[in-house]
Amino acid sequence: MSKSLLNKVAIITGAGSGIGKETSLLFAKEGCKVVASDIHVENLKLLEAEVIDLGGDIAILESDISIEFDINRMIQFTRDTYGKIDILVNNAGVMDNFESIAEVSNETWEKVFKTNLEGPVKAIRGVIKEFIKQQSGNIINISSIGGLHGGRAGVAYTASKHALVGLTKNTGYLFAKQGIQCNCIAPGAVETNIGSTIDQSKITELVKDRILSGMILNPRTGKPNEIAQIALFLASDKSSFVNGSVIVADGGWSAY
Repeated sequence: MSKSLLNKVAIITGAGSGIGKETSLLFAKEGCKVVASDIHVENLKLLEAEVIDLGGDIAILESDISIEFDINRMIQFTRDTYGKIDILVNNAGVMDNFESIAEVSNETWEKVFKTNLEGPVKAIRGVIKEFIKQQSGNIINISSIGGLHGGRAGVAYTASKHALVGLTKNTGYLFAKQGIQCNCIAPGAVETNIGSTIDQSKITELVKDRILSGMILNPRTGKPNEIAQIALFLASDKSSFVNGSVIVADGGWSAY
């Protein structure tokens, strides 16, 4: 391996499975010191064992990105463990149940926004002053093609991921002269466990007609490692001229 992230320190949220897990493994292979955060501690322990087997350096922390106390604790834990932070990957996210604005509850709206938007906002806010001081830092937000289009999810997920794109562009632009990059990946359908959180009983005829009918246009689902490879590019020096950008990875689904 090229060790393109040698001696870098990365926080990766939602690291227990899917894209977060594959990103953690890949970063560790590339010489990065990884702080892996997730709400599922057993998954983190399995990840830790895999990274150690690879000869990598990892510290795991059970934390919930929707809770500000946990976010602050995660950032301080990273400083205490490795002495610095170079990369923040905001990967943790939750799906809605494809509810339209006519059906979505306050509970669902708040849950989705706390995880998909407020968590990344507070995590970025927690590291940005440090990044400014060291005149370097790399933020990678995992959005979705649901953040670029209107018919890939329910209203809460769609709105939260659109807002995450806006957060990315604003942060990347405003802090570019301070040596800080902030970019976004917008995956299409990827083989992760996020779909298992959807309550199928809440899928309405409207959703079946207007959203699920479009699923047949999807050429294929992606693998978590395919998204991790893009995150590696964005975290490495190879992406030095990429900032405030959104990289779509959906196998051509949204090209139709």
